[in-house]
Amino acid sequence: MTNSQQDYHYMFLALRLAAKGRATASPNPMVGALVVKQGRIVGQGFHLRPGLPHAEIPALRQAGRRAKGATLYVTLEPCCHLKKRTPPCVPEILRSGVRRVVIAMTDPNPSVKGKGAAALRRAGLSVAVGVARLEAEKLNRAYVHWITTKRPYVILKAGMTLDGKIAAASGESKWITGKQSRKEVHQLRSEMDAVLVGIGTVLADDPALTARTGPHLRKLASRQPLRVVVDSSLRIPLRAQMLSRQKQAKTLVVTTNSAEATRRQELVKRGVEVLTLPSLRGKVSLPALMRELGQRGVTALLLEGGGELHAAMLKAHLVQHVRLYVAPALLGGVDAKGVIGGKSPASLASALRLRNMKTRSIGEDLVLEGDL
Repeated sequence: MTNSQQDYHYMFLALRLAAKGRATASPNPMVGALVVKQGRIVGQGFHLRPGLPHAEIPALRQAGRRAKGATLYVTLEPCCHLKKRTPPCVPEILRSGVRRVVIAMTDPNPSVKGKGAAALRRAGLSVAVGVARLEAEKLNRAYVHWITTKRPYVILKAGMTLDGKIAAASGESKWITGKQSRKEVHQLRSEMDAVLVGIGTVLADDPALTARTGPHLRKLASRQPLRVVVDSSLRIPLRAQMLSRQKQAKTLVVTTNSAEATRRQELVKRGVEVLTLPSLRGKVSLPALMRELGQRGVTALLLEGGGELHAAMLKAHLVQHVRLYVAPALLGGVDAKGVIGGKSPASLASALRLRNMKTRSIGEDLVLEGDL
C-alpha cells in the first residue's frame, strides 16, 4: 500500500468515526480523528456533542506517549481560536509530539479557515490537506451551508405515488409509503435540528412530527427535532398533536402581526413559543424564517410539506436537497394533492433540475434524491 493509499484508508476510517456524531454534534460539525504510528492505530476519537472535547483530544489522550512521532488523521481542520466552550486543539496537537497531520477539509468557519493548518506548519509539523475532501464535505454539508449562508441546510422530504401525488383530493395521505420508508424517515428526523410544516398540513393530517423508534414507531427517540409550523393567522387547533409533549419535543409556531393576540396568549400558556416575523403578501417571510432558524443554531432542517409550502420554499431557493419516497401506486386525478403546489411555470425550461441523482429501493418503495 502506497503512502497515498494509506492516507485515504485511515481518513475513511476517521470519517466513519465522525459519522457517530450525526445526531448529536450539531450545531458543531461531525469530526473524527485517528492517531497512527508504524501502521497501527494507537488512538481514536470523535466529537459527540457541543461542550465536549473535539475529536483530536480523545484520540491523542488514548494514544498518550505513543503519539510522539505519529501521524494524526482528522476529518476537519483543527481549531486554534478561543470563541467556543472548549480549548483550541492546535496547542494540544503540538504538545502531543505528533510529527504529521493529515486533514480532510479546511474548516469554512472564518475563525478557523486555514489558520489551524498554518499554525501547525509554523510549528514545524508536516501537514497535508485535502485527503478525502469531497467525502468530508458531503458528511458535513449541513454545517458548511450553515456557516457560509447563516441559514439551515434544507432537505425537502415527501412520500408520494408514482404519479407525484402526496394525498387524495380528500386530504387522506396515511399511508402512501410502506413501513420501512416511514421507519427511515423517523431516523432522519432524529438527525435533524428541526422539521418544518405549514398550517395546511397540520389541519389536514394533525401530525405529531416527533422522531419515534421501536417496531411500531411508538417510542420517542432520544433526540427530538424542533417542530416548526408556519401559521400566518394562528389557525392551529389547541388540541393539535404538534402542541403536545412540549417537555420532550419543543414546538415553534411562526406567525405574522395579523394574528390575534388572544390566540398567541393561549399558545404561550401551553408552553409553546410563538414567533412573529415579517410578512410577504400576507404570509410569513420564509427567507426571514430561515435566517431566524440559522441564528438559533438550526443547521439542518427537514421540510415535510405539503405542496404549497414546498412550492414556496423552492421558489425562494431555500431548498438544498430533495428526497422522495415513491410508492408503487398510481392515484390519478387533477384534484389530488401534488408534491409541489402553486402555479406551474410557463415552460419546461423553467423546471428545477436535480444534480447528483441517486436511486435505491427500500421495501416496496423507491427512494429518489438529489441536490438543487
